[in-house]
Amino acid sequence: MLHRARILLVWLAVLVYAFEVAESFSLGPPLFVRRGYGLRAPCRSEQQQSVGDTHRPRLGTTLREKVRVSRVMMREDGPEVKAAGTGEGRGSVIIAGAGLAGLSAAKHLVEKGYRPLVLESRDVLGGKVAAWKDEDGDWYETGLHIFFGAYPNMLQLFEDLGIEDRLQWKKHGMTFAMPGAGVFSRFEFPDIPGPFNGLVGILRNNDMLSLSDKLQFGLALVPAILQGQSYVEECDNMTISEWLKKRGAPPSIEREIFIAMAKALAFVDPDKVSATVVLTALNRFLQEGDGSKTAFLDGAPPERLCKPMVDFIEERGGKVMLNAPLERILLNEDGTVGGFKVRGVKDPATGEVQVSRVVTGDRYVSCVPVHIFKKLIPEAWRDGTHGMETRKFFTMMDPLEAVPVINVHLWFDRKLAQIGSEANNQLIFSRSKLLSVFADMSVTCKEYEDTDRSMLELVFAPAAAKFGGQSTQEFGEYEDWIGRSDEDIVDATMRELENLFPQNIGAAAKDSDRASLRKSKVVKTPASVYWSKPGMQKHRPTQSTPIDNFFLGGDYTLQRYLASMEGAVLSGKCVAEAVEARCERRTERDVSSVLTIEKGQWPKRVRNLT
Repeated sequence: MLHRARILLVWLAVLVYAFEVAESFSLGPPLFVRRGYGLRAPCRSEQQQSVGDTHRPRLGTTLREKVRVSRVMMREDGPEVKAAGTGEGRGSVIIAGAGLAGLSAAKHLVEKGYRPLVLESRDVLGGKVAAWKDEDGDWYETGLHIFFGAYPNMLQLFEDLGIEDRLQWKKHGMTFAMPGAGVFSRFEFPDIPGPFNGLVGILRNNDMLSLSDKLQFGLALVPAILQGQSYVEECDNMTISEWLKKRGAPPSIEREIFIAMAKALAFVDPDKVSATVVLTALNRFLQEGDGSKTAFLDGAPPERLCKPMVDFIEERGGKVMLNAPLERILLNEDGTVGGFKVRGVKDPATGEVQVSRVVTGDRYVSCVPVHIFKKLIPEAWRDGTHGMETRKFFTMMDPLEAVPVINVHLWFDRKLAQIGSEANNQLIFSRSKLLSVFADMSVTCKEYEDTDRSMLELVFAPAAAKFGGQSTQEFGEYEDWIGRSDEDIVDATMRELENLFPQNIGAAAKDSDRASLRKSKVVKTPASVYWSKPGMQKHRPTQSTPIDNFFLGGDYTLQRYLASMEGAVLSGKCVAEAVEARCERRTERDVSSVLTIEKGQWPKRVRNLT
């Protein structure tokens, strides 16, 4: 009893100390200060405070209030946003990639008076949030996409588009599966300011951590809570496993909590991901009262999020084109971009193969994934032809690699036990060897609703024995699932689910309770988000480049939210700001407003996605 009292007193001291000093530390931008070309902080222009910088609202702010605070502050600090459809155009901007980064860049550029043209290589919007319909009309997605309260730029986007009601917010907490038991354990977060709600949630849960574990976990987190993002950035030289050992956390903390978190955030285990990545997420969750609150989109992202973005862009004079893959970046003699060469593709309507075309504009943006962009970088930018500054910038991202991931969809003939309860109507951390996170989409997503049958969407990770050119020795414990058949992957997933749902799946299930698999769908992404292993932060490029009319977007570029939907959306804001800053600095240049795409030469614009 005395031991328990001492532990609780120590926790109380930590809480009081956190309350006294937490407000003295801002989550502020990461302290990436580079020599050579580039911005000194993410999304900060050469001339002014960043419009993309996310200001921290007061403690206890609601989700809606947080968006409004962010919007007002950004309008005060950032450049004036011209009303849509007014004034003369600022020129054309050609953007490669219609994922969240490319569409976000176009959305913010068109608001500033530019005319963006977005070129997407595939016949579907969304990039890493793409989705398709099967022969039965059921959706299957690239990944399991979760929206957090700590995503203010994403929340602002939803409000700007007038679709904030499409986010289905769940009861605040985190749910972990208990393998073998067929039950789930909850960390319930009370409605009080952060970091106290998170710490209370940890204290209340008695299923996964002992009282001693909780004490050591809380003490380990103190520097991240109190010193904020500056401390977190300094941890990029170690894995989260190494950080836990350094902070004296017991092995049970990694086993029970951080394996699941690392796989959810980066698709790899804790010994292969930078401590900065996991601690950044924890910092957002702990410092903001509703930062860890989760929401599901009420349908497929291409229709329910990307299509409204396209409508917003096109209603204001921009364009979005599908089936327009960037093949080559063409250069002028001075090293600036002279055009994007777009590869001809087969017209889905006529079956004819279109000829390759050169698309020209005033400015150019690449929002394609880093592994694709590295193949597109012109040799003249890499070999020093246009200066060592340019060479340094475009070669510094060479170490950035992409991680594979697999998304599995399973349709069952009945509801799985426990999954339909209100407490578990949300994201679930699987804590299994092969699975990262999952959700019953028949419960969590309005469009996928089924009152009688479960549909699980599961992230299968780690997905490969090697990736990014790494040796199999380093990743010898991983099987090369990305190269296996869909049937093998589904079979392996079902074996994992036997431990999570023994009442319904496997030999132990009663015949009356056994769930049968109606159908399945597997989506493999051999190169997904960048691999956020230790030391990669310094290799992430800024949105501004040494090339006067060329910019970069994507979640791999330098911004505080790392590889996430929020990071992609924020990078698009940063692109728009970088374009604006450079345009204002070079007012002597006449800006052409002509897009050299002739009418009738391209596939129809995006309309009425089905």
